[in-house]
Amino acid sequence: MTNTTDLSTASQDTSIESTNQQNAFNFVQRLRQELQKAVIGQNVVIEQVIIALLAGGHVLLEGVPGLGKTLLVRALAHCFNGQFARIQFTPDLMPSDITGHAVYDMKNEQFRLRKGPIFTNLLLADEINRAPAKTQSALLEVMQERQATLEGRPLAVPQPFMVLATQNPIEQEGTYPLPEAQLDRFMFKINIYYPTQTEELKLVQQVTQSTQADMLEVNPLQQLVQPKDILSLQLITKNIPVDQQVIDYAVRLVRATRNHHNLAIGAGPRASIALIQAARAKALLRGGQFVIPDDVKDCLLPTLRHRVRLSAEMEIDGISIDQVIKQIIDQVDAPRL
Repeated sequence: MTNTTDLSTASQDTSIESTNQQNAFNFVQRLRQELQKAVIGQNVVIEQVIIALLAGGHVLLEGVPGLGKTLLVRALAHCFNGQFARIQFTPDLMPSDITGHAVYDMKNEQFRLRKGPIFTNLLLADEINRAPAKTQSALLEVMQERQATLEGRPLAVPQPFMVLATQNPIEQEGTYPLPEAQLDRFMFKINIYYPTQTEELKLVQQVTQSTQADMLEVNPLQQLVQPKDILSLQLITKNIPVDQQVIDYAVRLVRATRNHHNLAIGAGPRASIALIQAARAKALLRGGQFVIPDDVKDCLLPTLRHRVRLSAEMEIDGISIDQVIKQIIDQVDAPRL
């Protein structure tokens, strides 16, 4: 088991010692194993969510209902004993329902602040694209600044803080596209697909044996560490070395989206930053001592797919964004370290 003391010590020392990095690697492997017990058949999704957590980023999960998006977030919060809150986005949801508001206390004859559900470690914004843009934008400040302004007062949210928003495919009735400014705040957009027949069979067997009717339980999962240890892991991740050639490679990949003939809109500089941060977490997850070009490649799809837009011709031809990004990977030369 990962030693919590060793992880906490890492937050006091900005240099990465091999022992600390090894402890971090051991922990993330155990975290992945615990999440796989709860979420059947979504191993790639689990890995990418862990990468975003280690990199301090937010995640947009897209898929049809019933594929385990909510279960994954609940399981993740349980594994590090973090605070968990859920917001069900609806067309009538107001921004104050997210951030909080002032309530008049008749007994004390004064207003007091009632904090909203964003004051938590893991925030599940469920079906975020069912609310209009004004309500969606209420998350912008807290996602970027890790604080919310209530009655003119900036209030910090607990650390670590991560938004995991779920959305149904935009073609479904009653959905609104997310504003581009908000999409850019998500480090990853992760697509969740149907499980294989074998995975679905295992899922049905586990759920039907569960005491909670139509869902799997997270209580049997182990609580591996505390929230403060996640901050230590994030610090270790942040300090994983990246060669200048790898940074140059990541920037060239992102810049290639801006003049690609199949894309109407390319990714901005925030994508380059997110790509390096995610690549560091990927390196830690595979047990590497530094970032290699393959770490960048592995993180490119979830980093870019929500930051670029297909040209009208490609949409008509049925070409997907993922296909175009894979073309860019093939066209941009990777450095040899």
